[in-house]
Amino acid sequence: MKRIIALGLFAILVIVVGILGYVRLAPTDPVRWHVPVIADADKDMPGGAIRVVRVGPDALALVDEAARGFERTQVLAGSVEQGRVTYVSRSKLIGFPDYTTVEQDGDVLKIHARLRFGRSDLGVNRARVLKLLAALP
Repeated sequence: MKRIIALGLFAILVIVVGILGYVRLAPTDPVRWHVPVIADADKDMPGGAIRVVRVGPDALALVDEAARGFERTQVLAGSVEQGRVTYVSRSKLIGFPDYTTVEQDGDVLKIHARLRFGRSDLGVNRARVLKLLAALP
């Protein structure tokens, strides 16, 4: 009986480690995440947030500089010169990836931060968007 319980616990451990490994190591397809932000107004969702703001000409560069300074965040695709940049930020403990796309067209800056896994980000992406907007004058 103890052997069956031990095998069951071992199987559960292997499954949990497998899931966590997939979350941390799953490949990211820029084609799926580096897409235009389709929005005309601010929106909060359980898994992310969108902000649309009127800005000056250097807003994307300022936001890019701020995003590159975030811990566990790196550029996935795009550039300031291209007018759109997508970043992947990972949570500290498990490494859950969140994707943030920032684009500027004229005097309009759009930011869309969203999760990849799960249904709710507990407000993490909204907070990230607000920190990015705080980089603007």
